[in-house]
Amino acid sequence: MNFIKSALAILSATPLLFAASAHAETAAEKAVRDRIAPNLGDDAKITSVTQTPYGGLFEVRIGSQILYTDPKAQYLFVGRILDSTTMLDYTKQRQEALNKIKFSDLPLELAMKTVKGNGKRVIAVFEDPNCGYCKKFRQTLQEINNVTVYTFAYNILSPDSVKKSRDIWCSANRNQAWDDWMLNNKTAPTAPASCITPHEKIFEFGQKLNITGTPTIFFADGTRVPGAMDAQALEARLASIK
Repeated sequence: MNFIKSALAILSATPLLFAASAHAETAAEKAVRDRIAPNLGDDAKITSVTQTPYGGLFEVRIGSQILYTDPKAQYLFVGRILDSTTMLDYTKQRQEALNKIKFSDLPLELAMKTVKGNGKRVIAVFEDPNCGYCKKFRQTLQEINNVTVYTFAYNILSPDSVKKSRDIWCSANRNQAWDDWMLNNKTAPTAPASCITPHEKIFEFGQKLNITGTPTIFFADGTRVPGAMDAQALEARLASIK
């Protein structure tokens, strides 16, 4: 495996979430694309090349991954770009911009909806019933008030996840059944054979958003956070959204 393929393999272990861009490449960006494409191999399809405002570097997106290169495409940089004075993480900012969605595009009718207090603050979370971090985040949500939570059962960890989610979805009170399982390990009754769940639709939608881990949290402004948050961080994030 050559260096470039090794770099791509390393990046794939910590994937960035992909969002489509309507960026039209300039002549300089196209030149970088033409120079670097032959070195990336047939399996690496370049999504976009964008000139950055820092260090004369060009951002090269390969599917959901971000790399950097120089104008001659002689060097390939793998990692994050930070401002050495302010320590601002430019790569993180870029990732957040690329990962942003329209909250209204989420198929909320497929989610379990819980309203606490006035419910004015809104989040959506993709969880797997076998996800330990999801259970931890579910405990955090117990500390948060005045919030509406849309929970999508995103079954990606094991076949058993599908069964557990199905039993919960088909319960008389699916919201309560989900909390019973996530908070207290109380299993739901076996679902009747006639019960239909939104598992396949949720899974397909999650794949389109490149949700590769649970929990994944979406906020009303369209930003996302992969992974669990503690109560303090969640409150701060909710307070920052206008």
